[in-house]
Amino acid sequence: MKKVIITGATGFIGGSLVKYLLKKGIKVYGVDVNLAKLKKFCNSENFTPIEANFKKYKELHELITDDIDVFYHFAWQGGMEGGAFKDYETQIDNAKYSCVALMQAIAIGCKRFVFAGTMNEYEMDKYIKEDYFEPRYTYVYSATKQVSEAVCKTLAFNNDIEFCSGRIAMAYGENNFHSNLPNVVIKNLLSNTPCKLIEGKDLYDMVYISDIVRAFKAIGERGKNMKSYYIGHRDITTFRNIIEKIAEIINPGCPLLFGEYPDVPSGIDYDNIDVDALYNDTGFECKADFEESIKKTAEWIKKEGI
Repeated sequence: MKKVIITGATGFIGGSLVKYLLKKGIKVYGVDVNLAKLKKFCNSENFTPIEANFKKYKELHELITDDIDVFYHFAWQGGMEGGAFKDYETQIDNAKYSCVALMQAIAIGCKRFVFAGTMNEYEMDKYIKEDYFEPRYTYVYSATKQVSEAVCKTLAFNNDIEFCSGRIAMAYGENNFHSNLPNVVIKNLLSNTPCKLIEGKDLYDMVYISDIVRAFKAIGERGKNMKSYYIGHRDITTFRNIIEKIAEIINPGCPLLFGEYPDVPSGIDYDNIDVDALYNDTGFECKADFEESIKKTAEWIKKEGI
């Protein structure tokens, strides 16, 4: 893999992948709506900024005429932040423009398209087989991710471009400005604020940003065509166990109020997820030291005042 396109190139995961691949000597075309943020990568001669919102995606084949190996699609408006995950109009637009991105990858002549999915898609895998279910609002987000993946896969198959996706577990790490669970818990522990939590007996996974970008590099280079991969750990533990470990690292004396909120079934059944597939096909597995990664994340949160 020598040349790639990355949409959402200034986001938490997309931006981290840009930095990682540039360090590996890979030429990167970074696509994003914010040119000012893209310019932070321009100190590398291997980086080319492409300012484009979704409506301009249809011009990408005119803006990028290089011989591209992999098109990584991370751009997504209104993910799990705030209430955006239940904004069905925005989420459906995301699905539409994911397909536009795939068609542009074909027009550019890319060899492979890699879609950034979410582990929440496994929720849809389970529910779609049931006659009746009671989905959370997060299902709007996970369903549109799943639809994007399915339609892009169909377009790829019928237009002779390879397709893979990576379904990411709960991500954490430096430069993540979202108020997701790891950031909220770590912030509470730093300020010695009691953490109100669910009972947390179900299985759960958190994956550090350095492992995520390594996983996407592996998928881009060695992933099997038409396959979706779980990006996370191969040894899964419980939510409660993970939170207790984080507290032990940052602030062992801070109260952890498990059971303050009721456990809400996530619909994610790890028994039906092949957590070994990425390792078996590419040799990838998570290597980040949990204690060290939590400490780095906590230091960054403290410094940024998140």
